[in-house]
Amino acid sequence: MMEMSSLLKPEAVRVLSSASSKKRLLQELGEVAASVYGIDAAIAVRALQERENLGPTGVGNGVALPHARVDGLEKVLGVFVLLEKPINFNAVDKEPVDLAFALFAPADAGVEHLKALAKVSRALRDPGRCAKLRSNKNASTLYTIITEDLSKQVA
Repeated sequence: MMEMSSLLKPEAVRVLSSASSKKRLLQELGEVAASVYGIDAAIAVRALQERENLGPTGVGNGVALPHARVDGLEKVLGVFVLLEKPINFNAVDKEPVDLAFALFAPADAGVEHLKALAKVSRALRDPGRCAKLRSNKNASTLYTIITEDLSKQVA
């Protein structure tokens, strides 16, 4: 079973007050990935952008799951951001996005990438969890909420 904490380092959780557009958000995600995981920021941003061009990763309810494959990675890595001001992300339900969880996967990651995406998607489909995330502006609290094991929560 893949643990959320194996995808996401505490330092890769941020609260952003400044991302004014989808493009800026993708840049911020790339920069966090660069500073926390040593991924080349330009490559990360370009990969996210190319994936968005195939179809927006805004999955609805204010959540976006941008993801990309990047050469040279050993495992799937995540970056989570809470936006203080929601932005237009061309999401499926046309709602603006304020929670974004980006995944960077090795170029040859097959099923690991999909498992990680499914895991994050499940976590952020939980309205209670999203409400908790939105009501916190503290990165370490956000990390705790996002990595809380789903199986421990009572339905």
